[in-house]
Amino acid sequence: MMERRNLLKSGLASACVPALSQVTPETRPNLLLIVSDQHRADWMGAEGNPAIHTPNLDRLAAGGVRFRCAYSSTPTCTPARSALLTGMAPWNHGLLGYGAVGVRYATAMPQLLRNAGYYTAGIGKMHWHPQRNAHGFHQVLLDESGRVESPEFRSDYRSWFLSEAPTADPDATGVPWNGFEARPYALPERLHPTKWTGDSAVNFIRDYKRPDPFFLKVSFARPHSPYDPPKRWMDRYDGAKLPPAQAGAWADGYRKRSDAGREPWHGDLGAEQARSSREGYSGSISFVDEQIGRILTTLEGRGLLANTLVVYMSDHGDMLGDHHLWRKSYAFEGSARIPMIVHWPARLAATRGRVLSNPVEIRDVLPTLLDAAAVSAPPTVDGRSLLTLARDPDAAWRPWIDLEHDFCYGPNNHWNALTDGKHKYIFHARSGQEQFFELEHDQNELFDLAGVSKWNAELVHWRGQLTGHLSPRGAPWVVNGRLGLRPTSQLHSPNYPTGGKG
Repeated sequence: MMERRNLLKSGLASACVPALSQVTPETRPNLLLIVSDQHRADWMGAEGNPAIHTPNLDRLAAGGVRFRCAYSSTPTCTPARSALLTGMAPWNHGLLGYGAVGVRYATAMPQLLRNAGYYTAGIGKMHWHPQRNAHGFHQVLLDESGRVESPEFRSDYRSWFLSEAPTADPDATGVPWNGFEARPYALPERLHPTKWTGDSAVNFIRDYKRPDPFFLKVSFARPHSPYDPPKRWMDRYDGAKLPPAQAGAWADGYRKRSDAGREPWHGDLGAEQARSSREGYSGSISFVDEQIGRILTTLEGRGLLANTLVVYMSDHGDMLGDHHLWRKSYAFEGSARIPMIVHWPARLAATRGRVLSNPVEIRDVLPTLLDAAAVSAPPTVDGRSLLTLARDPDAAWRPWIDLEHDFCYGPNNHWNALTDGKHKYIFHARSGQEQFFELEHDQNELFDLAGVSKWNAELVHWRGQLTGHLSPRGAPWVVNGRLGLRPTSQLHSPNYPTGGKG
């Protein structure tokens, strides 16, 4: 109850704020970027999913703006983080699929903010290579969990775990990193990486004494599998009215299991397994939300929340068995649509509590932070400040957002797409198959309208839009004015800075 009173007192649930005033370097806010891993947009109370307990995210949304048509253009971990780091579209940052972020970009979020006089700190999952590549952070505390451990590298979380529980196995729960199984965390809750990330962020804010404003990136490794929340959060969803997995008739080709192992990328595993996975996933989200509440309460307790811009987002979603698909890397809503919430100090924008349907993307986060800091974005940045829409929802904006992914899991999972949040056109680059969805009345993408005569004109329109978008790339992307087949992988565009050093 005290936490709720503190959040309400801080203005998180306020409907309106005083009129705008110009931000100057002397009045720059602190910047808090909260990133979760694999949180699909519809798994949040504020999105209209009443079964999901996310009171702190819901309060941020009520006190700011929620972008309901937010996407991850290249919906796997590393290319999404390249977009976050650089503010660039996929072709321009150069990572077109899942591969190592093993270069130094000339444009990098923490370095730009450091140059502007911010103290920059990163906590949690960065997913760069090499792991200690700070990209301009003054301070980094890493949780790469079990993803990368070697004699040359141990994450800060694993080092802390070893000091706290030297005889325990951090992977004792026994769920694979990309598996579909869900189990309660097998160790004391205080050892969970989600709790460590929350504790580390709380400690940073509590102990911060520098005169400079701070940029703090808090990056949780969950709800990405393993779906391993503490038992109390797993139990919370036992019997809850969670949305079941759904599949369109068009997805029958994914019904057969891709392999017999514990990490298949497609397959109808049955309603009971999908339900169990969703219980563990939901518990992981609520556990992250709980840590976010602790972070906000610590900010409020120090009197810092009123002068802190907060952005919450995820790098991509999670199919959770929808259309018999698991994990991410797909153009479909469960994989590509993400939460995006911005909550700001009073002077940055006037009206709170809006839900906007403009198509926004991860590339827009960097220019948003720079805007709040009164810093001009470099010309290499493709994104636009989300505060533009917070200030004026009728401001000119892009008509659609581009999505794409190189080969992932199998060669047939290779595609380009466009969406304005109301329609989605997908071109499968290996086969030439097209899909078209009318999202306003079919958010679950159950009905593929490609080939339905009523929608031919719309299909032609969107095909033309994608052709125009890809034309500057030349062959094989566009050949003789038509979308070309691409049977081979191209992980990097020519713009990927291969000469850079990690």
